[in-house]
Amino acid sequence: QVQLVESGGGLVQAGDSLRLSCAASGRTFTNWVMGWFRQAPGKEREFVAGVTWNLGTATYADPVKGRFTVSRDRPESTVYLQMNNLKPEDTAVYYCAARRGGARDYGYWGQGTQVTVSS
Repeated sequence: QVQLVESGGGLVQAGDSLRLSCAASGRTFTNWVMGWFRQAPGKEREFVAGVTWNLGTATYADPVKGRFTVSRDRPESTVYLQMNNLKPEDTAVYYCAARRGGARDYGYWGQGTQVTVSS
């Protein structure tokens, strides 16, 4: 049973940094892809960043490019999202997700962690 547990959210001011963590357990994640999504009030959930488990290849949504960095620590089975220069529009619940390498959709989700950025 895959389990994803996020942590690290909080209330910060614009320009500050936060690092989110996602502890992944329940199986080995070889050939899987780990992702971060977010959902702001009244908006649909959107992709933020993704990273391949094997090579650490990262992809980013345009609004966060240059400010966010996604990474994974394979021995610790943890995925990170380093968020710098945070903006009020980054306020959302952030979710960790996982999918098999050949799957189209993310099938496993964490419970989410709130990030609030004040202006």
